[in-house]
Amino acid sequence: MDSWNDLIQHESEKPYFKDRLIPFLETEYASGTVYPERESIFRALQLTPLQEVKAVILGQDPYHEPGQAHGLAFSVPDGIDVPPSLKNIYDEIRSEYNCGTPKSGNLEEWAKQGVLLLNTVLTVRAHEANSHAGHGWETFTDAVLEQLGQQKQPIVFMLWGNPAQKKERLIRGDENLILKTSHPSPLSVYRGFRGCGHFRACNDFLLKNGMKPIDWTIGFSQEPK
Repeated sequence: MDSWNDLIQHESEKPYFKDRLIPFLETEYASGTVYPERESIFRALQLTPLQEVKAVILGQDPYHEPGQAHGLAFSVPDGIDVPPSLKNIYDEIRSEYNCGTPKSGNLEEWAKQGVLLLNTVLTVRAHEANSHAGHGWETFTDAVLEQLGQQKQPIVFMLWGNPAQKKERLIRGDENLILKTSHPSPLSVYRGFRGCGHFRACNDFLLKNGMKPIDWTIGFSQEPK
């Protein structure tokens, strides 16, 4: 595969996608509120082309309340309150880089630098977390991860929490770096995420392999608060 469009086309011809996932989504979007909007379902892939992926942050499924989901794991549009898990991600970055606080929960600037913000399930029914699990998205995002494991350039995979870590089996290649710890949610942040050092570890790895590091603090104020 040379691009995400190639992968989407390839997967869309398979029975799980055309016979199960697409009819399910058509019914869901027609009969109720589904997040994100249709045009944002593949936004993570659109913002971070296959050949430019340097790091992967794996989420579960989109935010399920109004105005939050826009196709990027852990991210919300400008003007939307920063969700608890993202607050904990920001706190870890502040700790690692001794910086201030960002005003927005929009992570598009990370995506444009090569951070694939991928949920394992790409849609959700309003107010019902995990409501689109088990209908085919997991097979599609498994294919995404398998494709990443076949790339020539080394990639950092940040697997937070047990569901994400179960995907480790799909990642091939000794040249990649896999970073594992607890999920950044308030319920599990103290089980390893806090103080994990993943953001600096990612950049150290990228530099070691001759790649430009990620500016994780883009949009943060420079003075610690």
